[in-house]
Amino acid sequence: MAFDVTRGLTLFDKLWRAHEIVRRDDGEALLFVDRHYVHEGSFHAFDQIARRGAAVAHPELTFGVADHYVPTRGSRTTIANPEIARMVRQLDDNTAKHGIRLFGLSDPRQGIVHVVGPEQGLTLPGLLIVCGDSHTSTHGALGAYAFGIGASEVAHVLATQTIWQRKPKRMRITVDGKLGSGIAAKDMALAIIARIGADGATGHAIEYAGSAVRGLSIEGRLTLCNLSIEAGARLGLVAPDETTFAYLKGRPFAPAGAAFERAVEDWSALRSDDDADFDSEISLAAADIAPIVTWGTSPEDALPIDGRVPDPAREPNEARAQYLREALDYMGIAPGAQLTDIAVDRVFIGSCTNSRIEDLRAAAAVLAGRTSKVAGLVSAGSSLVKQQAEQEGLDAIFREAGLEWAESGCSMCVGINGDLVASGERCASTTNRNFRGRQGPGARTHLMSPAMVAAAAVTGHLADVRPLLAGRMP
Repeated sequence: MAFDVTRGLTLFDKLWRAHEIVRRDDGEALLFVDRHYVHEGSFHAFDQIARRGAAVAHPELTFGVADHYVPTRGSRTTIANPEIARMVRQLDDNTAKHGIRLFGLSDPRQGIVHVVGPEQGLTLPGLLIVCGDSHTSTHGALGAYAFGIGASEVAHVLATQTIWQRKPKRMRITVDGKLGSGIAAKDMALAIIARIGADGATGHAIEYAGSAVRGLSIEGRLTLCNLSIEAGARLGLVAPDETTFAYLKGRPFAPAGAAFERAVEDWSALRSDDDADFDSEISLAAADIAPIVTWGTSPEDALPIDGRVPDPAREPNEARAQYLREALDYMGIAPGAQLTDIAVDRVFIGSCTNSRIEDLRAAAAVLAGRTSKVAGLVSAGSSLVKQQAEQEGLDAIFREAGLEWAESGCSMCVGINGDLVASGERCASTTNRNFRGRQGPGARTHLMSPAMVAAAAVTGHLADVRPLLAGRMP
């Protein structure tokens, strides 16, 4: 597909124009969907299709991935929990019935949907991608228009390969400069959310730009776009470039040979024009970004590791003060406490945010030759990532540090597969949400990068990873 290169358009404008079929008088437009990912939780939509006696319009454009409910510990062939076994079986049955390709538990490519899509080359620049999961924004790292949808929308896409949408506003977030040693894409993302708030990008499509963003690997860009939803955005995007093309070349479902070269020509037009207008512009300096952790019950409750949590008594706005009191009470943290004084009970490295090989290497660089003072679980983002980590000996580092090396899946991010943080326990986590009960009823979650989680593991408390990396990184 050749893309419109009319001047004055943002990257998002170009993607929207390429997919709009018709627009209603109320402003909503019908868009064509290029890729549709489904998982165990998509059974509601399949049930709707069955009740209508309908068929899946384009099964060749739909891909199933078993990830949310799959066990990451214990047998995956004979699943002990009957409810989880039923959820996994339903996905098997629904995809088989409709002729949909499934990356299931018996497939060596199985993993988290937002890891498998890019890894397999199913996620490509210029595509419109949907999935019944809010963190579908992840795929925007490759220049795709990707967003999460609800169960009724999943059914609509299955039946028609289209979706009705209202066009979001455009926001550009520019991060220029070079990130410091030990600072990762997760720190960048949390710094942005802390700056603009959990609703700061509501109703917007974010395009990430600037030299610091271009300097990120695809893995880092995936993390950045993954967390767009935590700033309230509909989606996040990074314009494709040579880093993107190098990542995609040779992927199983990506174009090959001359077709790949032609695709690169088209993908190269996927950038915002120099005179494109954005509804909102935000700039950050990479040099100002420190290792960041969350202290409260929203991703916007984030501070540099050398900071102190807020004191409600010093907050003049009563509504804000009440929020702080409730968040600190839930988290079991004293007002004004130094972040590095907060002890943790366990750690988790995984999720669609931070479970790729780069993430595992970053954590292993801290953990090598050291022992974790707390229990912990490491779950690779896909079976192929797990295999690569084992080939590199990363699994041995995690095990020798005292952490559990698990199978691939969503695991302790949302806890619906049985991997839970006990009530009252505090977990240093690489996940994307620290909402109340997210990792289990009463669980207390602190979000941070993989290296920072490793630092918390070896110290037993929230800690600055940079001294622990001295002499270990170039």
